[in-house]
Amino acid sequence: MGEFLFTVLSAAFFMFLVAWYSYLKTRNTIGDSTGYFLAGRGLTGGFIAGSLILTNLSAEQLIGLNGQAYSSNMTNMAWEVTAGFSVIVLALILLPRYLGGSFTTLPEFINDRFDRGTRILVVLLFMLGYGLVTIPSVLYSGAIAVLQLFNVPEALGITFEQSMWLTVWIIGIIGSCYAIFGGLRAVAISDTLNGIGLFIIGLIVPVLGFIALGDGNMLDGMRTITLESPEKLNAIGGSDDGVPFGTIFTGMIFANLFYWGTNQYAIQRTLGAQSLAEGQKGALLTGFLKILVPFMMMVPGIIAFHLYGPGLETMDLAYPALISDLLPTFLSGFFLAVLLGAVFSSFNSLLNSAATMFAYDIYKVLINKRATDRQMIRISQWFGVALSLVTFFIAPLLLNAPDGLWTVIREFTGFFNIPIIAIVLVGIFSKYIPPIGPKVAIIVHVISYYMLMWGLPMFFNIEVPINFIHIQGILFAVAVLIMLMAGLIKPLSEPFRFRPNASVSMVPWKYAIPVTVILSSAMVFVFILFSTIGLASPENIVSGWFLPVVAGLIIVTVLLYMLALKSWNKKYQNFIVGRHEEFVEEAER
Repeated sequence: MGEFLFTVLSAAFFMFLVAWYSYLKTRNTIGDSTGYFLAGRGLTGGFIAGSLILTNLSAEQLIGLNGQAYSSNMTNMAWEVTAGFSVIVLALILLPRYLGGSFTTLPEFINDRFDRGTRILVVLLFMLGYGLVTIPSVLYSGAIAVLQLFNVPEALGITFEQSMWLTVWIIGIIGSCYAIFGGLRAVAISDTLNGIGLFIIGLIVPVLGFIALGDGNMLDGMRTITLESPEKLNAIGGSDDGVPFGTIFTGMIFANLFYWGTNQYAIQRTLGAQSLAEGQKGALLTGFLKILVPFMMMVPGIIAFHLYGPGLETMDLAYPALISDLLPTFLSGFFLAVLLGAVFSSFNSLLNSAATMFAYDIYKVLINKRATDRQMIRISQWFGVALSLVTFFIAPLLLNAPDGLWTVIREFTGFFNIPIIAIVLVGIFSKYIPPIGPKVAIIVHVISYYMLMWGLPMFFNIEVPINFIHIQGILFAVAVLIMLMAGLIKPLSEPFRFRPNASVSMVPWKYAIPVTVILSSAMVFVFILFSTIGLASPENIVSGWFLPVVAGLIIVTVLLYMLALKSWNKKYQNFIVGRHEEFVEEAER
């Protein structure tokens, strides 16, 4: 009990420091709706990246990714590493349009391109996904992680179910306070501070693991995981793996593009950027941080396999076992604070984004078109309270759900991520697609996805023999085809014209293209490293091909970087600035 009390009190101390600093930085900054919902459009690249990465990383990934590596191999890292491609698209293509129109929400952008009906449909998809599954699952996975790592039932002398309810409500209430009373700036600042803590813990745990595996010698521990069972370090998935390598080029591209390019609770940080350049810096830095995730959140799972063998009761115990055995007691409170910070981040970011969409896309559109800033902030706060309470009651009930729930939850996002990213991309790259196109695409997608995933097996005993990620890729193509057909059958009488209304500088970051080259190269390198050419080689620590392939990659990267610096970057800047000025001139005419 004494050790548990020390952990709780020290965690509370670290959390208080984060809250206190966030308060100091957010005093008198939320007097209007822009200050509350978009941090006054004053976020710099560092805060954007820190908030984006911690919003993305939650307890479910900390436990789940390590569990996947423990039980199989590194193939699930594809979700993390290929996010770099998506943030490149966000930084170079989507963000100039979002900031150029001063949009507060993604549905507002869709309204501008299509119509109010499409906007409302998209908002409904977001709200159902956030309220019924995404937010409750974040709370539930966070509570499960705390219960597994710190044995709360035994320490407090209560049942596991009672501990679940208690933990969910504590996590939820603290997270709600940030989102409801502090707005986006408080969320971004607290996320960045917690992100630094997560990075520190992410480095400490594998180092301690390697030292334990090598009987005190870290290098011996590193040699062990490369020479014994090297196949576990392979990220190039086959057809029997959870993430076959081919899925990277089908549904995974669009699922990641949705998350990083159109998901409100991710892009809201970039919408609050103080300039296009700062938004691009934050997005691209996030891509580099995502590349570190396999090292911090999957390698410990491999270490656990070598320390404990395949005999753990469940794969999700791999990371908790490492923490329990290796982390010094004096760091336990700091770790708990970081773990809760990751959960708070995902929870309060979802809550903040849902409240923003409710205020801007439902309340101001359907209920009170002349709402004042004060009314907008107040209604979003009340909605945040109501949504929080609903999710507090739903999350603990997931204890009673059948086995395999988490697979269903990951698949559930396919109901809304694919049609939304399809609508956004078609909206940007076309001028004649009418509003009926995306509406039909949404309806067809929802019905088709349900039938392919659950309806056919349930009603007709027909199993679709392909991975669900491939299904999402196929349905993306179907959604785009439906919208293109609508454009052919009933095109807009006049081409759509974007109406610029930028509130910040639209000059892009001068190193955007060169840094994109480096990020792309880094993604390729990580896949080479975790392959049979690299650390998964059955021959030695790495195969004989590793150094020549890496050398070739470096040469190509240097050449492309120099080309980007001398030519591509200037052309891109001229295109973005010139295009925006052209839009302004058209609007004035």
